[in-house]
Amino acid sequence: MPSAKTCRIIPLGGLGEVGKNMTAYQHRGETIVVDAGMAFPRDEHLGVDLILPDYSYLRSIGKPVRAVILTHGHEDHVGGLPYLLREVEVEEVWATRLTLGFVKSKLDEHGLSRATTLREAMPASKPVEIGPFRVEFVRVAHSIPDAVAVVIETSAGRIVYTGDYKIDHTPIDDIRTDVGRLAELGNRGVDLMLGDSTNAERPGTTPSERRVGEAFRQIVPLRDGRVLVACFASNIHRVQQAIDVAIETGRSVAVIGRSMRKNVNIARNLGYLDVPDDVLLKPDELSQLPRYEQMILCTGSQGEPLSALTRIAFHDHAKVQVERGDTVIISAKPIPGNELRVHDAINGLARIGAEVLHEEIAEVHASGHACAEELRMMIALLRPKALMPVHGEFRMLAAHARLAKESGVPEEAILIAENGSVVELTPKGASIVDQIETGVTLVDGLGVGDVADVALRDRRHLAEDGVLIVVTTLASGDGNIVASPELIARGFGEQDALLDEVKSEAIEIIEHLLADNITEVKLLQEHLHDGIGRLVYDRTRRRPMILPVVLEI
Repeated sequence: MPSAKTCRIIPLGGLGEVGKNMTAYQHRGETIVVDAGMAFPRDEHLGVDLILPDYSYLRSIGKPVRAVILTHGHEDHVGGLPYLLREVEVEEVWATRLTLGFVKSKLDEHGLSRATTLREAMPASKPVEIGPFRVEFVRVAHSIPDAVAVVIETSAGRIVYTGDYKIDHTPIDDIRTDVGRLAELGNRGVDLMLGDSTNAERPGTTPSERRVGEAFRQIVPLRDGRVLVACFASNIHRVQQAIDVAIETGRSVAVIGRSMRKNVNIARNLGYLDVPDDVLLKPDELSQLPRYEQMILCTGSQGEPLSALTRIAFHDHAKVQVERGDTVIISAKPIPGNELRVHDAINGLARIGAEVLHEEIAEVHASGHACAEELRMMIALLRPKALMPVHGEFRMLAAHARLAKESGVPEEAILIAENGSVVELTPKGASIVDQIETGVTLVDGLGVGDVADVALRDRRHLAEDGVLIVVTTLASGDGNIVASPELIARGFGEQDALLDEVKSEAIEIIEHLLADNITEVKLLQEHLHDGIGRLVYDRTRRRPMILPVVLEI
């Protein structure tokens, strides 16, 4: 049992990966959680919609989580909250105003509006007491308004979790990273820093968000056709800049995509987005204007299969079609694993005749994450006794660790952890002391957590090698074969000659077994599976899924 002067930090997601950020903090028998994110499925996650952290450890605690603290409103930090609240009792959720707006809408959609108490986090105000934790919120600049770093004070020491940040000197809302407060914390002493590592491999500094607006101002006035801008629905700064340029160039704006429409409405209602009513049009009103007076804001910057941009690229959108002479701006960087989907959408749009601009050929995107020099600056401000890189694939964590060592953090005080690592902070320092079992929870349609590894294995098997169903009908009285086996084959290059051979093999296997008085259906199916599988592999060098069915009539 940890002592009263021990704080345990247990990352449940976000280490060794991009997305599903979530970290538990335990002190004096109480638990708080910072962030509750989700991740996008990769190509190998066939049929999966979302990937969430494994919440089993939080369930095993046996008592409610005192609070979930959200650093900002991006899906990789808040997207898993409704699923967490279904699995684990949480007393309260703390977040800044815009983040709370997004969260309230999300919980309403899931029917969880009363699942917990929502509390507004106020940066630059007094710390709040949450059980044995004293929590303070510090403003940071990111690619979404109202992002914060979180300071957690315990009797074991002071922890600073940077959240996602960059040092933007000219942010869109003029709210900069509060370097003064961070320096004050450094002067008071930081025992452990958990730092964003997403851009640790990139030298220099991250460009200001305003650079994207300047790029829009150079691009849009020169275009004679319709302009589409695709970005994250929660990137309110990017949306504001696109709308500003539309107004300057005399274009009306239509918002396409459910999440984009929802977030634009929330941000407008809360005062984070300034859009005159006469600028916004419904999608079906676009036909009333010439194309050079139109701008469309849409989702789909990650190539999501059902997103607005992907459907437009493949002629599958009911209200929006791209034509030759239109311009599509993809104002986002593909999350690792999404690159092929994004390239497919770009190719589809180019095939139609649209000009597609993305970050590799135009300055239409600026990261919200600090690059190497900004990471060094954060370390210099906080001067942590120990540092734990978070948020990123292992190579990113390792790059952040090297920067920390170069910046003077002792090598033995740099903790490269992984999901499930148990880090203990005591007055003597921080160290990794244990490992708990962690995994992922897969969301497939309405099912949460019911897609097992075996299901994904079978889906991959079907996708790669196809399926062969063999239906054999026997007479229940004497066990004789009533009719020639029926075959249903899909996806492995099946040919008539091969299927005839499979039928003959099935008949031979059944007759041989019946001759030996083997009539148990399960045994018949096993022999059919093995015998037909060997035959098909010998002929095709492929292993389709063999599904033998034995019917008795």
